[in-house]
Amino acid sequence: MPLNLEDKRAIVVSVNAAATEALSAVVADYRGLSVSEMTALRVKARETGVYLKVVRNTLAKRAVEGTEYECLSDALVGPTILAFSQADPGAAARLIKDFAKDHDALEVKALAVGGVAYGAKDIDVLAKLPTRDEALAQLMSVMQAPVAKFVRTLNEVPGKFVRTVAAVKDKKQQEAA
Repeated sequence: MPLNLEDKRAIVVSVNAAATEALSAVVADYRGLSVSEMTALRVKARETGVYLKVVRNTLAKRAVEGTEYECLSDALVGPTILAFSQADPGAAARLIKDFAKDHDALEVKALAVGGVAYGAKDIDVLAKLPTRDEALAQLMSVMQAPVAKFVRTLNEVPGKFVRTVAAVKDKKQQEAA
């Protein structure tokens, strides 16, 4: 079904808005996926906060112009699906990688973070990034470790004194017996 000029502009504006707010992007080839598989991918994308869109390459190239994902223009060839992570930098990479495990037809073409394009082989690096909550938990454990060690050290002084007194008591009782 041909798109009129207004529909094309609306698509470009929509994708551009998503790209402007996105933390990372993944470009994949979806050739060979059935409609039900694409629907399942879209449902998972909504659940994880990933903007997922199948867009004509010419419109996608126009949409990413002026954004940090302009570096992906060379990868926009053939059937393409765009996935933009909105809240978590690794969300789109995790979504595409996990879905591609069960569906060989989904093939990663490229990904981008911070205006730098990476190849498909680098998806593992991006997918393994911790979520915001995981990163905060790691930061808190690192910040808590010195304080906890200091408290244990301070607690060791009276503990050692009590153990010494108990040892002296036990020795005197043995000598008396």
